[in-house]
Amino acid sequence: MADSLAPACTPLKQEYDSCFNMWFESYLEPTLTNASESQRKAHYARKAEEFEAKCGKVYAEYQSCLHGAVKEKGIEPLLQQAREEHPLREPLPPASPPKTK
Repeated sequence: MADSLAPACTPLKQEYDSCFNMWFESYLEPTLTNASESQRKAHYARKAEEFEAKCGKVYAEYQSCLHGAVKEKGIEPLLQQAREEHPLREPLPPASPPKTK
């Protein structure tokens, strides 16, 4: 794993990366191909809760450390400019399957 933007944040980054990787592996395990839409939504809601319970605290600590480093390095105005020039948008809804005749 790579070091953090700020050396002081690297231990938190490594802890978060490890937590996320373990959680994400379990997130990908179940096959939901035959699940209904409500089953999929319930599954992903449980996984979001699981992420928050397992990794949420260290993620918040790491983000707080990074925020301080970004301010200290004077990068904040550049990030704001990038957000204004290229804002994140909501993902498009999944395409409907083609209708059969």
